Amino acid sequence: MHRTRTAAATALATALAVLPLTGMAGPPGSGGKAGHDTPRHSPGMAASRSLSPTPRSVHDRSDRVTITPSVTVVAGPDADAPALAVVEKSLADAGADRVVRAGRAPGDGQLTVYVDGAGAARALEALGTRDGGGLPAEGYALAVGEGRIALSGKDATGTYYAAQSLRQLLPHRERPGGQVRGTVVRDWPATPLRGVIEGFYGTPWSHGARLDQLDFYGAHKMNIYVYSPKDDPYLREKWRDPYPADRLAQLEELVDRAHERHVEFTYALSPGLSVCYSSDADLKALTAKFQTLWDIGVRTFAVPLDDISYTDWNCAADKEAFGTGGGAAGAAQAHLLNRVQQEFIATHPGAEPLQMVPTEYYDVKPSPYKAALAGRLDKNVLVEWTGVGVIAPTMTVAQAQRAREVFGHRILTWDNYPVNDYVTNRLLLGPFNGREKGLPEQLAGITANPMIQPAASKLALYTVADYAWNDTAYDARASWGAAIAELAGGDARTARALRAFADAHYSSSLNPRQAPELSDAIERFGKDGDAQRLDGVLRNLQDAPSVLRDRLPDRGFVEDSGPWLDATRAWGVAARTALRLIEATRAGDGAKAWQLRQRIPELVRTATSFVYVDMSGKRVPVLVADGVLDAFVEDAVAAHDEALGVVGRPKGATDLSVYQGHAVSRMTDGDDATYFWSGAAPKAGSFVELDLHAERPLGTVRLAMGKTGSPDDYLRHGVLEYSSDHRNWHRLAAFDGKAEVSAEPPAGTRARYVRARATAAQDTWLVVREFAVAGADAATVAGGPPAAPGSALRAAGDGDPATVYQAARAAQSGEALEFTPDAPRAARSVTVLRPRGAPAGAATVEVRTGGAWRTLGTLSGAYTRLTAGGGAVDGVRLAWRSGAAAPEVNEVILG
Repeated sequence: MHRTRTAAATALATALAVLPLTGMAGPPGSGGKAGHDTPRHSPGMAASRSLSPTPRSVHDRSDRVTITPSVTVVAGPDADAPALAVVEKSLADAGADRVVRAGRAPGDGQLTVYVDGAGAARALEALGTRDGGGLPAEGYALAVGEGRIALSGKDATGTYYAAQSLRQLLPHRERPGGQVRGTVVRDWPATPLRGVIEGFYGTPWSHGARLDQLDFYGAHKMNIYVYSPKDDPYLREKWRDPYPADRLAQLEELVDRAHERHVEFTYALSPGLSVCYSSDADLKALTAKFQTLWDIGVRTFAVPLDDISYTDWNCAADKEAFGTGGGAAGAAQAHLLNRVQQEFIATHPGAEPLQMVPTEYYDVKPSPYKAALAGRLDKNVLVEWTGVGVIAPTMTVAQAQRAREVFGHRILTWDNYPVNDYVTNRLLLGPFNGREKGLPEQLAGITANPMIQPAASKLALYTVADYAWNDTAYDARASWGAAIAELAGGDARTARALRAFADAHYSSSLNPRQAPELSDAIERFGKDGDAQRLDGVLRNLQDAPSVLRDRLPDRGFVEDSGPWLDATRAWGVAARTALRLIEATRAGDGAKAWQLRQRIPELVRTATSFVYVDMSGKRVPVLVADGVLDAFVEDAVAAHDEALGVVGRPKGATDLSVYQGHAVSRMTDGDDATYFWSGAAPKAGSFVELDLHAERPLGTVRLAMGKTGSPDDYLRHGVLEYSSDHRNWHRLAAFDGKAEVSAEPPAGTRARYVRARATAAQDTWLVVREFAVAGADAATVAGGPPAAPGSALRAAGDGDPATVYQAARAAQSGEALEFTPDAPRAARSVTVLRPRGAPAGAATVEVRTGGAWRTLGTLSGAYTRLTAGGGAVDGVRLAWRSGAAAPEVNEVILG
């Protein structure tokens, strides 16, 4: 694992504040209820409350044990070798100069550690507990006190887990003398199988990453790893083919590492794309492949039959043998799997139960397919299930019980979290959530499908391990905080940076609120206006990527997160600039506010420019705290618009999910080449909407949908509607079968909101290139010089400072740009906004009142505000100085 020397114990000590342990009823032989006292920590003393996963029972004694220069390990005759290795390394990392094994304690005052056997049993009894013999499988007992340490497992894996808990209890220091508070732990898992299934689509993990993951699983008491990457051709398309020697050697190394870490390596072969279920030859090919893996040490096998068609047979013989339909598919699959169970698993002593993934893996609805599996499939086979939904937001005890009933077999969950192959633009760094307490005991086990990014998956997988081991004590946010502390290597500054980064990548189907801590900070700022405090939060977010790159022990996490780190820093810069814009706007500093406002578009373009490159070479724009940071920036710009007295660009909204980085804001950016793209097909009632920020007269409404390559992604049947209060909607126009929609509101129509709403469900998704409403109250702009290609005179008076009139040439003698509002306006000032670097003195500013023009002054630079003197102004003119460079004007505003 990529960790510094301090990662094991010190990291978890940082998490003490978020890992409270409560006393729970003990198992048989535990002596009843156990609890703990609040420990008083002293320098060099590790904390018993830092254990993770949270133990079933932990009790803090009043004494403590000192790490002496020499430590003796007394091991039982059958003590687990990997457990002993963990114990001895942990003692050395705790400061012991010399760790020796002996048949008995030396009796010279040196610390003795008993691992299994009679010595451990006696020491545990003396310390007030019993050995691990009376505990459930993989349970353990651990005690520290009276100058000794003792650990005992129900089995070898239990002893290994006791050693992992001891590793966490011990201090991390260079010299002897560190102290450990007296502690008694009795612990066991909530469900038999706990681990990870590498089952995503996309770039499979590297060999080095898999080895690192197996180390992580063992350290967190996870005992199963399912090898099932969808894009390993030897598992799917080439399932019949033998592995090349080098690939097989790598698998053997993984199997060996898994055994050393007490992790069961499960080999999952997916023949469904081409298998003939009734074929003896295909059965022979499948079992021959399994035999190859058996020969390198694999003892657990799976046959996933997900993501295939069961209405189309791969061979005519199957149709003849089984018929057609879902029931026939279930019967065919049961036939093949039963033969694998009987002719391979049952004939290989030591083989674990066969696992399978049904084609209907995502619900609990009765069906002919499920009925066939329930009635025909060998009862020893474990059935994998994703919950109610491919990615289940919640999973309950009742659902698991129903799954057991409808499939007729023990259920092993394939939990699709934190997998991100369906949202490759995101990292999913929030905790395991939405799983009911009591669920694990209903299951044969829990396996989590991780992200394409292995090291970045550890934050979520840490919390999966916590839940699967002890769901009763599990607290998602507390576990998430402890995961951050561990990955930060115990360094407070790194932990702050990692927490800010993870918070910005928190949202998922299991954690619907995006960036909860950042969102809270922004909401608090909206209430109290404390910009300094919010700037501290945003500065921490902006600096987090450089801190993580410099200090995070797990370099794989940094590599995995590269484009998201870059984008996070850029969004931090954009958000802090938006905050300063808000401050300047509130302070009435128009020139500074306009200077900051002009920086924001480029900062946002930079923030949205970073991409993840997938295995096919596709460049996917990444997202960071979407809906939070981008909304904050948009709101800052909108507030500036309001202060200027202009409408500004409408704000888009939708109830549809977003595909990749094609955010809803792209349908209002004035660029027909960019677009909003939904992540699902619209249903009846789905909508896209514009908020015009204030009620105003409506001009032409234009909706441009579809795009090159996806011409059918438009609302097939819909209506355009408008509203002033977002509650009462009025129909403007209906449309059917048209990707380009335009409507003219009746004269005098006013509204704040305009939306396009689907009136029927459809199969295709939705692309909106542009959704725009012409401002009926925009000023008329005339004169010159003429606009350059791609620009327009009206941009200088359209109510949107983001658009720019750009002249095609330099001004000539007598040329002027003239603005006529829709009606004379009482104005105290005229403000002219121009791009950064605009020269002073390029034009005189004149206003017309009562039919006569008078001069107010000259343009002073990018921001000019001149007093108009009151009265009704019915025109503004910029009289250009002859020979001035080609003029550019963002907006002319009467205020």
